[in-house]
Amino acid sequence: MIGLVTGAQVAFWMLAPIMVLAAIGMVLVRKAVHSALLLATVMVCLAAQYAAQDAPFLFAVQIIVYTGAILMLFLFVLMLVGVDASDSLVETIRGQRLLAGLAFIGFGALLVAAVGNAIYGNPTGLADAQPDGNPKGIAQLLFGKYVFAFEVTSALLITAALGAMMLAHRERLTKKRTQRDHAEDRIRKYAESGVHPGPLPTPGVLARHNAVDTPALLPDGSIAPTSVSRVLQARGTVFPESEERDEVQKVREISEGDPGDRVPSEPESTDLSGYGEGDKL
Repeated sequence: MIGLVTGAQVAFWMLAPIMVLAAIGMVLVRKAVHSALLLATVMVCLAAQYAAQDAPFLFAVQIIVYTGAILMLFLFVLMLVGVDASDSLVETIRGQRLLAGLAFIGFGALLVAAVGNAIYGNPTGLADAQPDGNPKGIAQLLFGKYVFAFEVTSALLITAALGAMMLAHRERLTKKRTQRDHAEDRIRKYAESGVHPGPLPTPGVLARHNAVDTPALLPDGSIAPTSVSRVLQARGTVFPESEERDEVQKVREISEGDPGDRVPSEPESTDLSGYGEGDKL
């Protein structure tokens, strides 16, 4: 007689391969951000497994605490350390590889024992093991039998959070510059070297294309080189000057047709590469 396939079995065989592949990829990928995203995949799939096993409390904890809080803590650490930071391959603690191997063997034995007990054992069943419900049974274990371990773990997490804050904190060595200081610097540069104290022209201003690679146009119709980033100029991704000038010429032809309008002539050439950092505020 063929037994009926339950929803928990369908969820397991659908999500288990995804979890295994994501876990392997989490270890093998080179970028820490990709590893964190793969870890999130494993956590969400595990939460779905809890839901399929009629464990709503563990499902909520897995989503809210682990996926929503602890994983965000991982991402914050990556933001503090930097995604481009490389780890040293030099072994600083003697015997750590041996200890890691022993821990791997012990975890493998524990996993085999758990799977074997689930397959060949005589499970009691959730209804008989927790007649009052899953949340009440977990509460009795956490605040009864394992209350000491639970409190020690909470204290450890709080200590780790405080330690991360202390390591990330940096004392300011110089006085924080205020808006008044920046304004005085702009006026001082204007008095000494003639640099305009106002903001730089925004890319795309008075132009048809409102994009960062399109130079702004000055009131006389000429191109403002300082409106385009020097990085874009070095990469050669600036909007072609010839096309920009063609559009300017079209605007001039339309404007010259109106009586009483007088449009100033445009300079013959504008070099976008001859401006340095001293020309900007």
